[in-house]
Amino acid sequence: MSSNILAVETSCDDTCAAVLRSDGAIGSNVIASQGLLHARYGGVVPEVAARRHLELTVAVIEDALERAGCSLDEIDTVAVTRGPGLIAALLVGVSIAKGLAAARGLPLVGVNHLHGHVVASTLTLRGEDSVHTPRAEPIEPPYVCLVASGGHTFLARVDDLARYEIVGRTLDDAAGEAFDKGARLLGLPYPGGPEIDRLARAGDRDALDFPVARPEGGSGTLDFSFSGVKTALLYAVRDLGAAEAERRRADLAASYQRAIVTALLGRAREALDAEGVRRFALGGGVAANSELRSGAAELCDELGVRLFSPPPELCTDNAAMIAGAARFLDPLRYPDYLTLDAAARP
Repeated sequence: MSSNILAVETSCDDTCAAVLRSDGAIGSNVIASQGLLHARYGGVVPEVAARRHLELTVAVIEDALERAGCSLDEIDTVAVTRGPGLIAALLVGVSIAKGLAAARGLPLVGVNHLHGHVVASTLTLRGEDSVHTPRAEPIEPPYVCLVASGGHTFLARVDDLARYEIVGRTLDDAAGEAFDKGARLLGLPYPGGPEIDRLARAGDRDALDFPVARPEGGSGTLDFSFSGVKTALLYAVRDLGAAEAERRRADLAASYQRAIVTALLGRAREALDAEGVRRFALGGGVAANSELRSGAAELCDELGVRLFSPPPELCTDNAAMIAGAARFLDPLRYPDYLTLDAAARP
């Protein structure tokens, strides 16, 4: 098992690099956000993101090594996100990781970005505690994980950290996409999820009755659907009128957030009952949402289940989780990894 893993993550608009020890302790986790760069467009522009990754990735890697107090000579494995994500952005990270691994004669591990979110709770933070994971104790299988992000929402059962089984997924929009598009409807800046979370704290979550979809006709009974709640918000804003919608914007945000979180936690409850495990983890950018985190804590207290909530920096895109997944995967060696394709579907 490698003593030091250097990981690179460029799947969307954050340029990330991290160094991870073999025991899961994070040596460094550097995230260079492009949020302000894309805010003017109201969302991520793939070509702009890729160009920015080209400018930042090497510097971010150097920063990660410096913060970890190690050199490239002390790196044993290189890991990189191979997908899913924006193809142009992924190609930057994969190309740099390939070149670095080849130049140093190191094995390379291509990691599914979603796998990183699933295993984020296995990581150990140095000198930091989490409210729901005393002394930052990492999770161990078996457990159920809810991953909710801008592009994906699913429930997974994890019995082996090298793989996971999806037991429920969204049939249409992801929870993070619903938050971002809802924020746009409310006139909030990008990124929308944190803005709705902030505004909702000043609103009445029971002021409006938005639908909580419970689809039964998909691939499983634990699936999600968020397209309807977006449409309901659109109609609510239209029917209230511009002036009234602006006056009640906090109530709209709070009620909308409540509907999304209720759907997520309702399915999580069913998954925990169905799978019979006593550990539950959160992952993905939406896992940083304050109402989801507090609601998950209440749910787990009620069910007698142990909750593992990664800190926000391990919920959003980051390279530490990519290194975390790489610990459990078989590496490729030069020239085998020259075929690693960033566009490959997981």
